[in-house]
Amino acid sequence: MVEDVASGNHHLQQQQPQAFDVSVEGYEHRDSKFFDEDGRHKRTGTVWTASAHIITAVIGAGVLSLSWAIAQLGWVAGPAAMILFSLVTYYTSTLLSVCYRTGDPVNGKRNHTYMDAVRSILGGFKVKICGCIQYANLFGVAVGYTVAASISMMAVQRSNCFHSSGGKDPCHMNSNVYMITFGVAEIILSQIPDFDQLWWLSIVAAVMSFTYSIIGLGLGVGKVVENKRVRGSLTGITVGTVSESRKIWRTFQALGDIAFAYSYSMILIEIEDTVKSPPKESTTMKKATFISVVVTTFFYMLCGCFGYAAFGDSSPGNLLTGFGFYNPFWLLDVANAAIVVHLVGAYQVYCQPLFSFIEKTATDRFPNSDFVNKEIKIPIPGYHPYKLNLFRLVWRTIFVIITTLLSMLLPFFNDIVGLLGAIGFWPITVYFPVEMYIVQKRIPKWSTRWVCLYMLSFACLIVSVTAAAGSVAGIIDDVKVYKPFRTNY
Repeated sequence: MVEDVASGNHHLQQQQPQAFDVSVEGYEHRDSKFFDEDGRHKRTGTVWTASAHIITAVIGAGVLSLSWAIAQLGWVAGPAAMILFSLVTYYTSTLLSVCYRTGDPVNGKRNHTYMDAVRSILGGFKVKICGCIQYANLFGVAVGYTVAASISMMAVQRSNCFHSSGGKDPCHMNSNVYMITFGVAEIILSQIPDFDQLWWLSIVAAVMSFTYSIIGLGLGVGKVVENKRVRGSLTGITVGTVSESRKIWRTFQALGDIAFAYSYSMILIEIEDTVKSPPKESTTMKKATFISVVVTTFFYMLCGCFGYAAFGDSSPGNLLTGFGFYNPFWLLDVANAAIVVHLVGAYQVYCQPLFSFIEKTATDRFPNSDFVNKEIKIPIPGYHPYKLNLFRLVWRTIFVIITTLLSMLLPFFNDIVGLLGAIGFWPITVYFPVEMYIVQKRIPKWSTRWVCLYMLSFACLIVSVTAAAGSVAGIIDDVKVYKPFRTNY
C-alpha cells in the first residue's frame, strides 16, 4: 500500500533501528563522522552534485520536442510559455525544498522522500493520492525514456544508412531491437542499490545533455544561416496546414511537452536527501534549483527557438531524429549517442525512488524472508564487495522488462512526453508543494499569500487538464495507424 512507502532511499540502513547504539570504529552513530544524526550514512552532496542531479533529470528527452512545441504556439506564446513554466517550477521547487524538514528548518525531522514529506506534513488520504500519482509518473517516465533512447539509436543507424546509400535507401527499421538493448543496459544499472551512489552517473549524464543540446543548437543556428531567414510565425502553425480542431489539440499538447521538459519535482526531496548539512539543506537546494533552472531555460530557449527558426511550421517532433538535419552525419551520430547515454542515467535517477519504495514495503511485510532481506557479498578486485540482494535483482529486472514491453507497444515520443508532462505537472510540481508549504509555514487562511498560492495552483490545474486532453487526442490518432511490434520507421 502507498502509505507504507519508503522513508528514504537508504532502505538497508532502515532495517537497523538500533543504529544509534552501534559503534563504528569507536564512534557512536550519532557522533560519528561517518553517520548523520539519525544513524544514516553521512551525506556528502553539494550545490554542484545536486545541480548535476537536477540537470540530469530536467535536460532530458523534453528538450528535443521544444521546437515542435513552439511551432504549435508561435513566436509569442511559445517562448512566453517556456518562461512561465520555468518560473513556476523554480518557485514551487523552493517551496518544496523547505518541506525537507518538518517543523524546525535546521533540527526538524528529515523527510527522506517526497512521500515522507507529504505524510509528515499533510497526512491522511492525500498520502495515498500523492503516492499513486508520483510512482505512476515515475513509471511513465521510464517508458518515455526507453522510447526516446530507441529513437536516437535508430537515428544513428539511419543517418549512416542514408550517407552510405546517398539517400537512395529509405532505411526503414524496427525500433524493438533498440528498446531491448536499452532495457538490457538498464537491468544491469538498476542493480545500483541506492540513489546517493548515482552521483557519478548523474554527472556523466549531465555532460551528455549539454553535449546534444549544444549540437542541436549549433545545427539550428547553421540551418537559419543557410536559409538566410527566420522561419515561423507569431501564432504558430496555421489552420489549413492542419485542421482547426487539430490546431487546438496540438496547442494543448505543446503545453504538456513544455511541462515535461521541466519535470523533476517528484525527485527533488530525494535529491535534497543527498545534500550535506550545514548549511541548511533547503538553502543548498534553493541555490541548486536556481542554477539548474537558469541553465536549462537558457538551453531550452536557444534550442527550441533556433529549431523553430530553422524549420518553421514543419519543425520535427524530435529535433535530432526528425531528419530535418542530414549533415554533418557524424555530428548527428555524436548527438544521438549523447542522448542515449544521458537517458541511461536519467532513467536511473527517476526510477531509484520507485525501487526504494517497493523494496522498503517488501522489507516491512516480510522482515524474516532471506529472499527479501539477505545480502550476498560478491568480491570485486580492488573495490568494496558488491552486496547482491535477490529480491532487488528479480523485481528490478521485472520492472525494466515491463517498461520495455510497454515502450514497444506505444512508441509515440511526442504524445507520451506531452501526456507525462500533463499528468505530473499540477499535482507533483504545484499542488502538493503549495499545500505542504502552507501547512509548514502556517499561512493564515484567506490571507493575501494564501489566496495567491491557491490561484497559482488552480491556474496550473487548468493547464494540466488541457495539456492531457491534447496528448490523449494525439495518442488516439497514432494508435489508429500503428501495428504493435510490426510498424517500421
